Amino acid sequence: MAHDVIVIGGGGAGMSAAHSAREQGASVLVLERAPADRRGGNTAFASGTFRMVHHGAPDIKAVVPDLTDDEIARTDFGQYSAGDYFDDLGRITQYAIDPDLAEVLVHNSADTVRWLQQRGVRFLPNYGRQAYKIDGRFKFFGGSVIYANGGGEGLMDAHFKAAERSGIEIRYNARGTDLLQGEHGIEGVRALVDGKTHEFRARAVVLASGGFEANREWRTRYLGPGWDMAKVRGTRYNTGDGLRMALEVGAQPFGQWSGCHSCAWERNASDFGSVDTRHNGFRHSYPFGIVVNSHGNRFLDEGADFRNFTYAKYGRVILQQPGGYAWQVFDAQVKHLLRDEYGMGGATRVQADTLEGLVAKMQDVDAGQFERTVAAYNAAIARDVPFNPNAKDGRRTRGLEVDKTNWASALEVPPFEAYSVGCGITFTFGGVKIDTTARVLDIDDQPLTGLYAAGEMVGGIFYFNYPGASGLMSSAVFGRIAGREASNFSRRSS
Repeated sequence: MAHDVIVIGGGGAGMSAAHSAREQGASVLVLERAPADRRGGNTAFASGTFRMVHHGAPDIKAVVPDLTDDEIARTDFGQYSAGDYFDDLGRITQYAIDPDLAEVLVHNSADTVRWLQQRGVRFLPNYGRQAYKIDGRFKFFGGSVIYANGGGEGLMDAHFKAAERSGIEIRYNARGTDLLQGEHGIEGVRALVDGKTHEFRARAVVLASGGFEANREWRTRYLGPGWDMAKVRGTRYNTGDGLRMALEVGAQPFGQWSGCHSCAWERNASDFGSVDTRHNGFRHSYPFGIVVNSHGNRFLDEGADFRNFTYAKYGRVILQQPGGYAWQVFDAQVKHLLRDEYGMGGATRVQADTLEGLVAKMQDVDAGQFERTVAAYNAAIARDVPFNPNAKDGRRTRGLEVDKTNWASALEVPPFEAYSVGCGITFTFGGVKIDTTARVLDIDDQPLTGLYAAGEMVGGIFYFNYPGASGLMSSAVFGRIAGREASNFSRRSS
């Protein structure tokens, strides 16, 4: 049986495309490579946070209807204008982002969150991760306020429940291998389903099967030496299948194929993520401590910006250190600021009442240089500047080879703790080129008839780094557009 639209990939982008196509009246088939109990792509592993344009409490209340008057009274949600969003996207990507795609992402962000809410996604304010309580009041920072209830797994559960209600067909253990071409352009997909080859015909195809972060060979080929040793934070099924299929039919490679989202991750984590323990490997409280390599030296500015704007590039920096690992070090003064995952199982953690005792347990760190590094760091802090975790407080060091520009808290109150981290890769930045209606373009910038793309498969959005919570937002925005446009094309060509 032919379908109007086939979506390859059942993550956040793919399911957004499927819903959007279905609400236009299209018959939709989703081919999901994973089995049903591992469905959801990388989105299932995400924190579920969305970066959207908003202008304060009324806009947040519109997407979080359960927000109480008391919560509103004790919270400063701030506001995040379209101009703020553009500034962050430009600054964080070193202004390499495709301006047309940026326009689409920013101006569709708020409406897409409301659309997801109408599909059954419940949103909550991200207290504790994006806002600390100071003097009895929460203040959000970094431009990201809401997250899907249940995180990425909860988001995907809502997607699949909505799909069941609306009659979207889903085939699991279905790995796309080839796009079928005909006189009308892309006319379907060849796939292995439970190990057997099937051909599925459709008037339009949406590619939403992720990047190549779970493919060791491709990581080394495109990201460079050493990347075969990175840990994959998310799904094992994003091995570049959709990218390969698109390139084979003439799609234009686009974006930063040598770039990726990578962060500080539990050094001894398993090779691939687990949805059941998807947060356990996060080590994102480094702005409140210091990070040292095996030589005992600091090598990055832990306080360069809010975590949202630095964490996705620091995994690469850690991988480049001797041995590809580092240690995050904290004292008792900031213990209460550490994110929940520091207390979860599986952490490579050491603790001691003295710095000498601590480094003795950090067995792969130069002890003498570590002690000198901490002494120099403590002496260089501008202690007359108040410490404030909700703002870039300017409490910095001066005169060090690598200065810390915010949140410099001296390591002097025991007990001391250190956590060993490596590089965790989340998704790759290189993809295929699309236009603002999500049509895949060829090398001459002409659309490949009947082919659309969304999510990690899209190149040109993220370069070098990314603003936290913009990945899920981008997947939903372009997934929604891809599904709508694929359905419209299917209707016109019927």
